Amino acid sequence: MSGKPLLPSLAALALALTGLAVAPTANASPPSHDVYVSPYGNDHAQGDARHPVRTLERAQDLVRDSDRNLTADLTVRIASGTYRLSKPLTLDSRDSGSNGHRVVWQGTGDTVISGGKQVTGWHQVPGHSGLWAAPAPQGLSNTRQLYVDGVRADRAAGEVPVTLTKTATGYTAADGTLAGWPDIAGAEFVYTSGESLWNFVRDGLGQWTQPRCDIASASGTSVTMVQPCWDNSTKRVEFPDIPGRTVSMVGPGALTNGAHVTYMENARELLDTPGEWYLDRASHTVYYMPRKGEDLRRADVEAPALEKLVDGLGTAAAPLHDIAFRGLQFSYATWLTPSSDEGFSEIQAGYTISGPTGYATEGLCGFSPGGDCPFGAWTKEPGNVAIDHGRDLDFSDDAFVHLGAAGLELGDGAQNATVRGSVFTDISGNGVEVGGVDKPLPTDDADVTRNVQVTDNHLYDLPREFSGGVPIVNGYTQHDLISHNQIDHVGYSAISMGWGGWPDKIGSPATPNDSHDNTVSDNLITDYMQGLDDGGGIYTQGLTGTSMAAGEKVTGNVIHGQFGLGKSVYTDNGCTYETVSGNVLYGASYANVFSTHVDYRDTLHNNDPTLISGNWWEQGDANGSNKGVVTQDNHIIASPSDAPADVVAAAGLEPVYRGILGRRFTPASVPVAPSRVATAAGEDGTLMVAFNPTWVDGGSPLLGYRATAVDPAGRTAATTFVSAADFTSAALVRLTGLTDGVPYKVTVTAVNSHGSSAPSLPSAPLAPKAATVLPPAPTGLKLKAQPTAATINWTPPTTTGDSPVIGYRIVVTDTSGSRTVDVSGRDVLVTQPSAHPMFRVLGGLTPATTYTVTVATVTPAGTGPSATVTGTTPAA
Repeated sequence: MSGKPLLPSLAALALALTGLAVAPTANASPPSHDVYVSPYGNDHAQGDARHPVRTLERAQDLVRDSDRNLTADLTVRIASGTYRLSKPLTLDSRDSGSNGHRVVWQGTGDTVISGGKQVTGWHQVPGHSGLWAAPAPQGLSNTRQLYVDGVRADRAAGEVPVTLTKTATGYTAADGTLAGWPDIAGAEFVYTSGESLWNFVRDGLGQWTQPRCDIASASGTSVTMVQPCWDNSTKRVEFPDIPGRTVSMVGPGALTNGAHVTYMENARELLDTPGEWYLDRASHTVYYMPRKGEDLRRADVEAPALEKLVDGLGTAAAPLHDIAFRGLQFSYATWLTPSSDEGFSEIQAGYTISGPTGYATEGLCGFSPGGDCPFGAWTKEPGNVAIDHGRDLDFSDDAFVHLGAAGLELGDGAQNATVRGSVFTDISGNGVEVGGVDKPLPTDDADVTRNVQVTDNHLYDLPREFSGGVPIVNGYTQHDLISHNQIDHVGYSAISMGWGGWPDKIGSPATPNDSHDNTVSDNLITDYMQGLDDGGGIYTQGLTGTSMAAGEKVTGNVIHGQFGLGKSVYTDNGCTYETVSGNVLYGASYANVFSTHVDYRDTLHNNDPTLISGNWWEQGDANGSNKGVVTQDNHIIASPSDAPADVVAAAGLEPVYRGILGRRFTPASVPVAPSRVATAAGEDGTLMVAFNPTWVDGGSPLLGYRATAVDPAGRTAATTFVSAADFTSAALVRLTGLTDGVPYKVTVTAVNSHGSSAPSLPSAPLAPKAATVLPPAPTGLKLKAQPTAATINWTPPTTTGDSPVIGYRIVVTDTSGSRTVDVSGRDVLVTQPSAHPMFRVLGGLTPATTYTVTVATVTPAGTGPSATVTGTTPAA
């Protein structure tokens, strides 16, 4: 919900209190001791239908005081409205159901559980056009988010205004600009990693991460970063005999590329764009620059204050059990650890390295002196709604919206839990977290995570702040089912399964764990990896079971629309005993399924056992067995329409749940700005512009993108617009009419029917110039043929002349003639500098026919020499 709730009529209020819709249960009629809650209730009341209480805390007291020898479900019936929590709703075993009956916290769909405080008293700031200020609400000491009428505002952000040189404790600045900012302590440096693209430098801790560290202080030209975030991000221990390989085996040992910081956030001096905000903690003042159409005198402005909304504190000895949350919206919670000295030293999927010696000890069992066990037990991103050691749990028809950490965390010991028919959107980090990675071989059955079902949910526009976040993260678990979800518009991977496989990088076996019999089936995953690289639609690593029968099953999923460098189904380090079968996979950058890793559990040096069968894909691998990786009976598709209609129709939400696709919790607004803008020269007076698109469209379909070049004097030199469809196809924009030899910076905005986003951060300055040197031919051509289609594979050239590869030209020839296929897209731009192979499907072929296929690179300098391969399609 957004905006201020309207006071209902008395009749409507009575209806809300007595006629709440309840999910069906085994009991036809509600018990007489149900508890009623209303925003207009009284905590001194009895809590019945005519005399509701006002707060969830009082409702909890009444539940605990009731007869707990239940003969039917006990329902806490929460009327429509916003319930502002002053502290988390903390649950333990005393809040459980009994006799197989549940305590049900039942909302209406318009019931909002809020950890936010309204910001009121706005006024214009004299002398600062467009800037408004308001006193911070009482009790709000810090927050990382602000929402205006339900639309997330942007933390003040911008380029680092001075050149930095890295030191042991931070940086030396070229001048004292940062030291002159009175609020510099708490300003945050953000480091984004990724595959090299043209002249854009990316810095971080792996191309799947976006670490963050605050500035502790600045004096003169000395910039000191907070500890331990700085050491945990710059001193990760490396093997002395393996240069560049960290003991964690995940990413580099330090923030790469020297002193480069992608951008910085959270300083008043950066507040210069509509939609940006800043909290001045010293003066206890919130500053905001309204977007077009926003009126702060009437707007509902929410500042999240709590870090937890629901905190379920079951234990192995006394688990929380038989409890349900239905028809509730959980909103306006923050997470302040990234703003502390710990920062956000990310390692993968929102897990971070923390603690004063985390870089040398945390999760480094057996690989570093004093390393904590087990290996890989790094610090998990918390959930704003979290249950630890909970059994027989039900989250149905809920919404997790406007949240600052992970949405829902079902931690160690989650058993027989269901997350169904719910929406996860506008969340800073992960969507749903199941299990953990700190107990790979639990000794107590109560610590095992099993029988968790995450089904028929819509997860989209994720993550909003910590770009390495994943909509569904599943650790060490058993018999979990992740099925029939729709996941779309995602910054990184969509589903992440398993953990602990990285030791295979040094020839050691994956961490032993008790995971088995997990299934990822019939999900619809689209428009994923829009922000970061080296992930997949479904990503798995580590041991998934003890045999092919007990291993993970990935079946019936439809996955397409990848943007970053990665795979549809990514079986990464140590992924053993996985079956990938019956999926529809297309539109990946260089592989639909990547599955060949050495199995180091013995000395045979076979590959991790994997079965890839019966998929409809573009990869085209022939039947065969590669030391344990079995590939059989897969089908090449030349277009999505070649996939079986019944498989496509069955993926995603089941019919009874498809209504949640229309649920919206944020009013339509402008999109979020694109990211990672990079430029390249190659033609007279022209810059080619590439960027990562926004994955948050503002609730209205994107119309396209507008790129603008600015000269050294700050004047607009050229601008151009490209439609969203054309950008998806080409992945670049051309800015013409520029002057050779003059360096330009380029920004990009996203456009929908409500207007333009804020400008992206600018590209590095670059001067256009004409390219004249052609690249060499591609290498390693292979033609993988089926009767009516074939996959052509090639490896991009390692050098490109004096301009980058922007396309390929494929010519297909048989005895009847030839045809030309021009190839463009994001995979063209990212595979060449990263030396990853490419592929395309050639459709409309004739069985039992010999074809000659040539592939040549295309650059602004022209088409280079071609390479050739010949093959024959088999008979039908």
